Amino acid sequence: MSTILPPFPRVIFTIFEPLATIGAYLSTIFDTSSFAEAQVPSTIPTPLTPTSRILALQLGNCYGLLGLIAVAVLYSTSEPKVVRNYLIACAIADVGHLWATYDGLGYANFVDIKGWSHLSWGNIAITLFLFIVRIGYLIGLLGNDRVAATAKKEL
Repeated sequence: MSTILPPFPRVIFTIFEPLATIGAYLSTIFDTSSFAEAQVPSTIPTPLTPTSRILALQLGNCYGLLGLIAVAVLYSTSEPKVVRNYLIACAIADVGHLWATYDGLGYANFVDIKGWSHLSWGNIAITLFLFIVRIGYLIGLLGNDRVAATAKKEL
């Protein structure tokens, strides 16, 4: 596991986020229709078109990929630059994810917290939380990087 992350970001980025993204992946695989329908609040169920099904499954695959990359990067490196660059890329993607959700929901649904589905909570609240934690870590508010122990070579 990455030994440089302070305790709170370590738990968030090496445990919570990979589990959440793998959960989203599994949700799209096992219940694609519900996953797609819950993206936008609606009282009228609509049949899933082949295009919507493909897009939902591709999004799920991206969630799975993100979870696997998080595990691969954060559990295998102790290089601060690698961890920071990974988290910067994720923060940029968070902004894109929030914008896409805002664009799809529209202003009224985006700010109607009482009307959010479980997916809206994930797409907005959890993404915003992860973004804030990333920025907090990157600017040093959540603790300093730890120095990774390195093996000393004997001559």
